[in-house]
Amino acid sequence: MAISEGIKKREVDLVLLLVAFFWGSSYLAAKVLTEHTPVLSVLGLRFAVTSIGMVIVWLFRRDRFQKPEWILGSILGASQAFILFCETAGVSKTTATNAGLIISLTIVMTPILESIASKNWLPRGFFIAAVVAVVGVALLVSGEGFSAPGLGDWLMLLAALIRSIHVTAMGHVTRGRTYSTVNMTLVQSLTCGIIFSALSYKEMTEAISNFAPAQWYGLLYLSLLCGLFSFLANLWAIRRTSASRAGLLLSTEPIWAVVVGITVGGESLAALGVIGAILILASTFWGQRIETAHREKGLAVNL
Repeated sequence: MAISEGIKKREVDLVLLLVAFFWGSSYLAAKVLTEHTPVLSVLGLRFAVTSIGMVIVWLFRRDRFQKPEWILGSILGASQAFILFCETAGVSKTTATNAGLIISLTIVMTPILESIASKNWLPRGFFIAAVVAVVGVALLVSGEGFSAPGLGDWLMLLAALIRSIHVTAMGHVTRGRTYSTVNMTLVQSLTCGIIFSALSYKEMTEAISNFAPAQWYGLLYLSLLCGLFSFLANLWAIRRTSASRAGLLLSTEPIWAVVVGITVGGESLAALGVIGAILILASTFWGQRIETAHREKGLAVNL
């Protein structure tokens, strides 16, 4: 029995690591596609494919829609669309390595916003970790010497901030509600698809006509593996493990972004960039452990 449970735990861990890998590799996949068609077109095509997949998933489940799911899903979908535009535009103007590392600041920003909203202040150590992460970003974008971040880096920072606000708001408006995760995700995906398609219909049509097989493979990878599969796999795995363990495994996303960016994308980091990357990764892991311990302690007190 113990051996069987151990195997199941390893299977769940491997699935979560696979999700983190796909999310980390998505930055390079998106960057490559933006070299062949504009950012809005990439996003329009991505969510057209993802939405089709989500409709198929919904047909298997057929969860009954509630009116709030349509309303909240549309609002959150519009917010998600803005975040994804900043992310994709950002990665098109910086390296996939930088993008993956900078967006990981969401792990630090979100608990800070949560603590402000709930008036449950985090320990001092967490804010020290946040400062270390900011220093890491400054070193990461400095290149061979200190310099101002590029436009792509600023867009990724904006995406990290808005994503943190998005996650915090989503947690508060859905807490205690019996909303279907599949329904909410489907509405958000459809909302993103409609917005991006409306803004880039002509470019999407041209891309469909001009894409070579390599671009189609990249689009399917981004839409189905980094999107649809990762969502379903994450949903399956997170119900079979603790939130803290899932969060720790999923927070390896920036590591995979660095690995894929350097090994597959041929990117590189200067000496200061390497130090910055180490500081970002170390501080986000440290900050997450502090936040998880603080949250679990609060739950124990309430019980």
